[in-house]
Order: sequence, then structure tokens, then C-alpha cells
Amino acid sequence: MSETFDGPSPEREDEEDHDLLTYGEVKVRIHEEVQAQRALVAQLEASGEDASSALQRLDALVDAAQRNSRNRINDDNFERFFGYRGTARRNT
Repeated sequence: MSETFDGPSPEREDEEDHDLLTYGEVKVRIHEEVQAQRALVAQLEASGEDASSALQRLDALVDAAQRNSRNRINDDNFERFFGYRGTARRNT
């Protein structure tokens, strides 16, 4: 698994724009969901229940976390990300 989930929990930034779902907030939310899903998988496996669908969701969450941790949108990758030509409002 990615170090994002093995290290300390990410923290929310105090100065985030609360009207937007920012990369930082997504990182926190996905981290929380991965932890909860891991607990569910462990619980299902310990009780002998079928955990296949829970494992699929865990894999999807980890994939989403990895996508979120990649390079942010800039002028060079704007078109590939959004599917139309344009420029990012700012490079991050």
C-alpha cells in the first residue's frame, strides 16, 4: 500500500476554501475511507464472511488516493485532464 495510508493521518488545512473540495480535503476524506474500509475487510475476514466486494471497494479507494496524489492541474496537463483546450487559472 502507499505510504499515504501507512503513515500518520493527513490533517485538514485551516485556510482551505470551504466552498471547494480541495486536494487537501480529498486526501483527508479518502484516507478516512481507506481506514474504515480496511477495518470492514478485517472484520468480514475474521468472521469468515465474503469480503470480495469490500476488497474491491478498498482497491478503488486506494486507486483514487493515488490519482489524487499525482501532479496537480497546470497549463501543460489541463487539456488531458478536462478534455478541452484551455489554461489552468494557476499552476500548482
